[in-house]
Amino acid sequence: MSDRRIAFTIDGRKIEARAGQTVLEAAEEAGVYVPRLCWMKGLTPAGACRVCTVRVNGRPQSACTQPAAPGMIVENDTEELRELRRDVIDMLFVEGNHFCMFCEKSGACELQALAYRFGIAAPKYPFMFPRRELDASHPDIFIDRNRCILCGRCVRASQELDGKHVFDFVGRGRDKRIAVDAEAGLGDTDCAATDRAIDACPTGSLLRKRVGFAVPVGRREFDRQPIGSDIERPAAAE
Repeated sequence: MSDRRIAFTIDGRKIEARAGQTVLEAAEEAGVYVPRLCWMKGLTPAGACRVCTVRVNGRPQSACTQPAAPGMIVENDTEELRELRRDVIDMLFVEGNHFCMFCEKSGACELQALAYRFGIAAPKYPFMFPRRELDASHPDIFIDRNRCILCGRCVRASQELDGKHVFDFVGRGRDKRIAVDAEAGLGDTDCAATDRAIDACPTGSLLRKRVGFAVPVGRREFDRQPIGSDIERPAAAE
């Protein structure tokens, strides 16, 4: 990546990016949090979830795929975008079966944490209650597709970080789901409990067995501070 600097504004705040950086990467480096779900550091950006939607020179773009350009005007924290993100998060909840009070990932789930950040106590859309499969055939890992938001992070992490191809999408529309590269289930794949793909899951869809409550409720990542707090910092004095 080049050291050439690119100047642009985000919500009126002047920031600099390195050539080749995306809006999301530059914003994060400058201490501006752009909400996201399908994006994960170290993975090829996909622009799939649209939670990171911003307006660039008046047009909606996914911040995780939009390259930074000189002089661009980016809007990230407006009521319009907050409402759009609330709607996306709402839909992710109602399209699955997310029972946070019973989920082992509660307190460390990015979807749940975003709901809290945006003040969502209950989705406004009707629940769809789909029938989804759980795969517990692996001795150390299970897949609960009820919690899957189809972000694709496990797919990309398996390929790009683990050098495998354990996960991929099958089906289309409401029938789209995560599948594994073995007909009999996850237990017949070369997936290991140490694989980065397991950690890549932002919800409780991919979990290791027998460690669900190793970190007690109340001490988990988002129990004490909102998601994005580790990124946000005030603008430096001009």
